[in-house]
Amino acid sequence: MRAASPRRVLIVAHQTADRPELVDAVTRRAEAGPCTFTLLVPARSRGVRLVHAQDPSTSEAEDRLEAAIPLLSEAAGEAVLGVVGSHEPLVAVQDALRVLGFDEVMISMLPVRESRWFELDLPRMVRALGVPVTEVMTSARKPDPTAA
Repeated sequence: MRAASPRRVLIVAHQTADRPELVDAVTRRAEAGPCTFTLLVPARSRGVRLVHAQDPSTSEAEDRLEAAIPLLSEAAGEAVLGVVGSHEPLVAVQDALRVLGFDEVMISMLPVRESRWFELDLPRMVRALGVPVTEVMTSARKPDPTAA
């Protein structure tokens, strides 16, 4: 009898990609049963604009991946893959589900009062796609030391 394939888990995060709450959630999920993880960071965008190789929203998303992947890989006990998706988080998730295929989704968000994804009702919309969703709520934003 063949062993069951590991579950494929899509982690969706942006500002919270390297937060301890997400790292803990990945550790718990990895301990619950065999799985692989992919981190999806939607690119940020302010309005419509041409996308090019030096797109700052893509660069920011890549920076988030670079910071988070080592932490999440350690939590998962194996390498976590990283991808940058559409600036619209639901579209990014739909694309990932359609192209890469996942068994479950983990959405990491800021607290309710700070979360655009919560306002968009992203977890409910992803559940409507027919995939189980785990919501990870993180603490408030880290203060920006460069802010006046």
